[in-house]
Amino acid sequence: MHGYSRLGSSARTSSSSSPPSSPRFRHGRNKLSGGCAGGRSSKQSSAVERVVYVFVSAVFRRRGVLLFAPVLYISLMLLYMGSVGFDVVNLKHSVVGVVVHSSKHRTAMAPGSVYRSPQVFEKLWPLMEAESNGSRVNALMTAWNSTGRQGWKPCVDKSISTTGVLLFAPVLYISLMLLYMGSVGFDVVNLKHSVVGVVVHSSKHRTAMAPGSVYRSPQVFEKLWPLMEAESNGSRVNALMTAWNSTGRQGWKPCVDKSISTTELPKSNGFLIIEANGGLNQQRLSICDAVAVAGLLNATLVIPIFHLNSVWRDSSKFGDIFDEDFFIYALKNHVNVVRELPEDILQQFDNNISKIVNLRVKGWSSPTYYLQKVLPKLVQMGAVRIAPFSNRLALEVPSNVQWLRCLANYEALRFSGSISRLAENMVDRMVKNSSQSGGKYVSVHLRFEEPCPRSFLSANFPLSKDMVAFSCCEYDGGEEEKREMDIARERSWRGKFRRRGRVIRPGANRVDGKCPLTPLEVGMMLRGMGFNNNTSVYVAAGKIYKAEKYMAPLKQMFPRLETKDTLATPEELAPFKGHSSRLAALDYTVCLHSEVFVTTQGGNFPHFLMGHRRYFYGGHAKTIKPDKRKLALLFDRPDIRWEDFSRPMQDMLRHSDHKGFELKKPSGSLYTFPMPDCMCKLAEARSESSNTTRLA
Repeated sequence: MHGYSRLGSSARTSSSSSPPSSPRFRHGRNKLSGGCAGGRSSKQSSAVERVVYVFVSAVFRRRGVLLFAPVLYISLMLLYMGSVGFDVVNLKHSVVGVVVHSSKHRTAMAPGSVYRSPQVFEKLWPLMEAESNGSRVNALMTAWNSTGRQGWKPCVDKSISTTGVLLFAPVLYISLMLLYMGSVGFDVVNLKHSVVGVVVHSSKHRTAMAPGSVYRSPQVFEKLWPLMEAESNGSRVNALMTAWNSTGRQGWKPCVDKSISTTELPKSNGFLIIEANGGLNQQRLSICDAVAVAGLLNATLVIPIFHLNSVWRDSSKFGDIFDEDFFIYALKNHVNVVRELPEDILQQFDNNISKIVNLRVKGWSSPTYYLQKVLPKLVQMGAVRIAPFSNRLALEVPSNVQWLRCLANYEALRFSGSISRLAENMVDRMVKNSSQSGGKYVSVHLRFEEPCPRSFLSANFPLSKDMVAFSCCEYDGGEEEKREMDIARERSWRGKFRRRGRVIRPGANRVDGKCPLTPLEVGMMLRGMGFNNNTSVYVAAGKIYKAEKYMAPLKQMFPRLETKDTLATPEELAPFKGHSSRLAALDYTVCLHSEVFVTTQGGNFPHFLMGHRRYFYGGHAKTIKPDKRKLALLFDRPDIRWEDFSRPMQDMLRHSDHKGFELKKPSGSLYTFPMPDCMCKLAEARSESSNTTRLA
């Protein structure tokens, strides 16, 4: 029994009802694809095929080929050098074959593999004697006829053993592969008389660390600070006024309302109930996906339930964070939305919503899966529940389903009145404080929060609280810091970092750009890019790790620094305390309206914000996404000159400007890249404006 789906026609393109694997874990071709339609199969053949498939999968899956290649290489070299006792034989239907020795029976032995010299001697001895008694010249006198043709002399000091090269090459190859895959705790270093060396970790002493692997930013700052100040007092234009040169090159505008329907929605197939979990933007993702699924199934969406997460511990409901009335109004022509289940439906389940069948939908499920598996249940039961509902819809879906995501995220979801009023006041205060730069300011999402007990995780950005500990990076706190971080890691992720084979490599993490930037490093980067000390900076973060120590240099470089605690009064913030998602919504709004946004560590917050800024600023993200690998090298040079530091910083700013306009790739998310699914070129938008009915 199937219900009517308004969006189903363009979604029924796949013959399989199973959801695809997560785009984070793409695998190779399905082993069951391309089977035979008829014919009698052989059990032996099937067994062989399975063995071959397992072998090939093991070799070629991900990095397996990297480890298998040198093993094969060494085996062939050992065979070549005679270290393995294989018998090479000529088989009837092939050129070369291998015969395994058997204690009972041996057949088809290879020529030369058996000792038969006595029999040969017995036959040839009379002929040898006859030849010796003849007149043939002794070979001793004529053995070497080529000795004078070429002149050679010893030069062993310049030659390398061929055998040594053959054996050393795969050993070096395996070492580099293990180093690359992180299986061995080595540091790659530059030695005095060689290009690359390997130093084994020692608990007592470690020398010749890799460039960028040690936190030396304070020493760099100490040297460059006078030069930063001198430049700020000069005539150089503040980078805040010239940061984005690419914004006018491409014309994009929002067009999610281009196909608004004025016809009445068809009769609903039933009620869809979803449970959103996680933080603010994880909840946002679940809501938008739920709108898309409800439209696909022609279902009536019940206002999503927010799960009280054991980590986030925010008891806020949908209406506490988002404007419930506007959400229903904005979607009324596309998806039916109700605040709660009707009484008659609820009575069918004994007034207990938990008795409604909960469908365990796999992550990243396709529209076809929903139409074939969920829709029949929806029509049959009248209501279905999907919990949890996080990442339960594939990234790649038909355009009409994708469009509903756009409508929900960029138009229908607005923050509640209490959040919007305070957030707008905070934005106005930032603009007023930035009068010297025309009301423009910089916002920074700083992920340098302190480790904290689980009982304290109800504060802002709770998962970020342990970011410094989770990164497994070392700063300048010595043994005390290391002890503190070890305790924090064990408290928050019991045993995760003590698993067998797990090696913590702080130096390698820093070189690889995986360490959260400190406030000091963010400030130096911005000053190097040309943002002077008159720039107003807003920091979105939780409680900073050792704030008195690490925030001081950032305030020194940018005296006009604000946070939500300095921008809003304690009385204004009181209703938001203990509600991480509401506090995050304040930060989100202030960052959204900044001229420049700086992301330092990734996560849902910057990803959603970058997409929203693209939608808000005509397609340009106006976001600085630093190259932390390059920064690690620059911050590791205490003797660096100011010119050598500021030049790559300005290059980084130009690169961020260039990458501001970026279209969504097949594996990308429209929540970060709204073009072209949610936005269209200005020319295209003008041509469709006559058929557009804009939401009030």
